[in-house]
Amino acid sequence: MSLLVDTSVWSLALRRDQPELDPAVAALRRALAGQDLVATTGVVLQEILQGAVHGTTRDRVLEHFGRLQYVAPDRDDHVAAAELRNGCRQHGVQLGTIDALIAALTIRHGLTLLTTDQDFTFAARWVPLPLWRAP
Repeated sequence: MSLLVDTSVWSLALRRDQPELDPAVAALRRALAGQDLVATTGVVLQEILQGAVHGTTRDRVLEHFGRLQYVAPDRDDHVAAAELRNGCRQHGVQLGTIDALIAALTIRHGLTLLTTDQDFTFAARWVPLPLWRAP
């Protein structure tokens, strides 16, 4: 499976105290240990680094993220994200700008989004967003 991992999962996985055995964190660990492709994008890295207060945490994040496949948005991705967000809004679903971009990148690159953020679950009712589901 090829995953784009959302900030919500990374935040749980990188906690200094023992992360809860959340199924999404377990899936991330399996993917990193196995042959699965794990991807990220700049806004996810930025959000994680903004929350990394200590230098050792920052270094650990940069080390982890340096091993991942990186997908960068282009103009078409931003257009797709705006259309995706507008489509969700027409159905009463509020999807943030960054979340819309993450969803657009997931769709474009044929990835599955690994997230604990329920906003994506609501959006997936109206757009073809592949979400990871706990077995």
